Amino acid sequence: MYSLTLFITVGLSASAAGADAAPFYADKLDLLFYLDASGERRPVQSAADWELRREHVRANFQKVAGPLPPRENLLPLDIQVEEEQEFPKYVRRKITFAVESWDRLPACLLLPKGREGKVPAVLCLHPTSEFGKDVVLGVNGKANRQYAAELAEQGFVTLAPDYPGFGDYKDARQRAYSRGYTSMTMKGIWNHMRCVDLLQSLPEVDPERIGCIGHSLGGHNTLFVGLFDERIKVMVTSCGFTLFAKYMGGDLTGWTHDGYMPAIASEFDKEPAKMPFDFPDILGALAPRTVFINAPINDDNFDNSGVRDCVEAARPIFRLYGAEDHLIAVYPEAEHDFPDLERTQAYACIRSVLERD
Repeated sequence: MYSLTLFITVGLSASAAGADAAPFYADKLDLLFYLDASGERRPVQSAADWELRREHVRANFQKVAGPLPPRENLLPLDIQVEEEQEFPKYVRRKITFAVESWDRLPACLLLPKGREGKVPAVLCLHPTSEFGKDVVLGVNGKANRQYAAELAEQGFVTLAPDYPGFGDYKDARQRAYSRGYTSMTMKGIWNHMRCVDLLQSLPEVDPERIGCIGHSLGGHNTLFVGLFDERIKVMVTSCGFTLFAKYMGGDLTGWTHDGYMPAIASEFDKEPAKMPFDFPDILGALAPRTVFINAPINDDNFDNSGVRDCVEAARPIFRLYGAEDHLIAVYPEAEHDFPDLERTQAYACIRSVLERD
C-alpha cells in the first residue's frame, strides 16, 4: 500500500529525536542555501541540495509541533459505518476508524455515483467551527466552504474528518495530550496521514491519485500534512497562512492555544524571529508537488502581503525542479473567504493533477 516516498518520510519522523541537531535558519525568506554540519552556508543549486534543507525544515517543524510518531506496525483501520445517506450524485457515509489504539476518528466518506474503476480522492479539512466536518459537507457553518460535497459531485471520492476539539471529536485534545502529544497540530498530521491510509485502502480509490484541500484551519493543516506525507500529490490552501512576522503584526498568540502549538509560547516566546520554521520553507518543502493558494486581499487573519512574501521566497525552489507552474496563487478582492470563482479554479487545479494521463 505504501510508496517509497512514504518510507522516506517515516525515516525522517522516526528520527525526530535528532531534530535538535537541525540548524536554525534566521533568514527564512532566503531558501537558496543550507547549513552544513559545521554551520557553514552552502548554496542550493540543485534539487539534491534542496533535499538537505528540506530535512532541516521537517526537523525544525517538529521542534515546535512535537515529533511525528513512528508509522511502523499501524493498526487495522477498522472502519465502522454509523449512517449512510443517498444524494443525487454521491453516497455519504458517516464513519469512525482507528487512528491509534486509544483513538477513533469521526469522519464522513463521500462516494460518487456513476464512475467506474478506481478514481482520484481528496482529503477535505474543515475550517475552525464547532460544526467540524459538517462545514465542508455543506450541512452547517458558513457558505463557500462546502468543498467535500462539491468535489464528490464532480466525481472525486472525498473524506472529511473532524479536527481535535470540533464536530464529533470535541473530547480529543485532553486524551491526546495525556498520551504524549505536545500539540494538536501534530495530532492532526497523524490523523490526516491515517486518512490517506484509509483512502488508499478503498477499492474505489486510485492510491496514487490523492489530494488535499482546506480553508483557514484546514488551509494550514493541508500544508502541514503535505510536509510529511508525499502521497498527497496536490494541495489547496485557502486563507491558511502568512509570514509569521506579518501575522497579527507579529503577535503569534493565536497559534499558541491548546488546539495548535503551545510551544510557540512556552519555548519560543511567541516571537517570529525565534521560530524554527516559517511558511516560506514549508512551501518550499512541498516542491515539486502542486500547491494552489487562495489568499484574499482583505483577509484580516492572514495578511496578504505576507502570503506574497512566502510565495516569492518559495518560487525559486519550484524552479529548481522545473516546476515553477506547480506553485499557483490567486489574490481575489475578498475577505477571509473561499469565493465561488477561486473554488472553481482550485477544483480545476486538482483535476489537472489527479486526472492527468
